[in-house]
Amino acid sequence: MSHVINADILKNYSFAVSAAGRINIIGEHIDYCGGKVFPAALSLKNTIYIRPNATNQINLCWTTLDEKVTLDIDKLDSYKNFKYGNYQAGAAYYLQKAGYKVLGCDILSDCTVPFGSGLSSSAAIEVSTIKALLEISGQSMPDKDIALLAQKTEINYAGVNCGIMDQFASSCGKKDMAMVLDCKTLDCEYVPFVLGDYALAIVNCNKPHNLVESKYNERRSETDAALAILKTALDIDCLADLRPDDLEKHKNLLNERLYKRVKHVVEECERVNLAKKALICGDIIQLGQLLNQSHHSLDKLYDVAGFELNALQAVLTSFNGCIGARMVGGGFGGCCIALVEGDRLNEFKKFVADGYTKITNYAPSFYDATIADGIVVQNLNN
Repeated sequence: MSHVINADILKNYSFAVSAAGRINIIGEHIDYCGGKVFPAALSLKNTIYIRPNATNQINLCWTTLDEKVTLDIDKLDSYKNFKYGNYQAGAAYYLQKAGYKVLGCDILSDCTVPFGSGLSSSAAIEVSTIKALLEISGQSMPDKDIALLAQKTEINYAGVNCGIMDQFASSCGKKDMAMVLDCKTLDCEYVPFVLGDYALAIVNCNKPHNLVESKYNERRSETDAALAILKTALDIDCLADLRPDDLEKHKNLLNERLYKRVKHVVEECERVNLAKKALICGDIIQLGQLLNQSHHSLDKLYDVAGFELNALQAVLTSFNGCIGARMVGGGFGGCCIALVEGDRLNEFKKFVADGYTKITNYAPSFYDATIADGIVVQNLNN
């Protein structure tokens, strides 16, 4: 996806700062409901090559685009509608608003997280930009705080009313570890990501999607509305506090649509707990079954899958070496993950490509990625 970068060009930069894309093993659309999620950072990442330029401008260019964009440090709030560079502008703006010095600099961005894939390229861009700007100015910030600042960028600058999961995984992920993240408290437990004889496959349905233009924000407003209604009868701070029996007892307060949304949240929270236990115990078959249950819920209760993702998940699970699969990300396009017998991956890819393309006329993409560290900084002057 990225271009090969000439080593002589990189000698002119001070730092290479990367931040990871992510998968969410399970726990979809519950981070903004205060639930626990189960993400992991990927070796697919956004890398920023950066150098100070002794001006009052941030000059942006990309390895994968011919575009060049210049941002005025005194006007960082004015680039929200830019097609390219808006995430970088927002990250710099909120870093500045938080009281940090933003220096003029030249930035070359190289992103291997596929855009529109549901693997959170936006979080990788935000986190790497914040960290890179801190590095060239000799400033520091805890990784957790970088994640929170990146989330603020996504919500207030990019207009996606997201939870904290994507930015936290991008910032705080660890190699070969999944993360059980409590989105209410930001407590994080790391669990070894060991699948035994199985491998994790990431497959893109290749239907373009855009979270701002999709129904992502609509789902967020629906869960907010349901919480407000349920709080009139229950002492809860978020939907993740809701117990299944309390939901059934008070379901008459909600219309059918809101009830379905809340039912997904409550049941998905429990699937996260079960998935954590399954991974720790090495019960990968159980983990696969939970992935299937999650996808069914996201489709039937949360209405975020759609034709292409449903078709892809059906083809994935019809392969006799696949023990479970589900959509990941906001939905309405993007990727599915699948647990597949590790020695049959090539056979699996051909089977899925043939079957999915026949149904949708889209050819799927397969991403070979490992579980990696979130932020990585390299001093290019050393």
